Amino acid sequence: MRTSAARFDLKLDSGEKKIVARAAALMGTTMAGFVRAAAKEKAQALLEREARIVLDERDFARFAAAISGPFEPNPALSQALKEARRKVRRA
Repeated sequence: MRTSAARFDLKLDSGEKKIVARAAALMGTTMAGFVRAAAKEKAQALLEREARIVLDERDFARFAAAISGPFEPNPALSQALKEARRKVRRA
């Protein structure tokens, strides 16, 4: 199975281009290959970081207590449940 390539054009000023060209040469790859790999690495790191929730000790203790205790619906949820029971009839 062959995947299609999508284009992504990028403009660099001359200083940026020189830096990328030097780094690509050190890695033994093309500028396009270097930029593609660097962008993918940076994007993956960002997505992984944003997918995690980090809590300090105090917040973790509050979170653990909240999920360990009994569930009590707030007023808005209680009202929504009442309306749903009124509207939905089970067979």
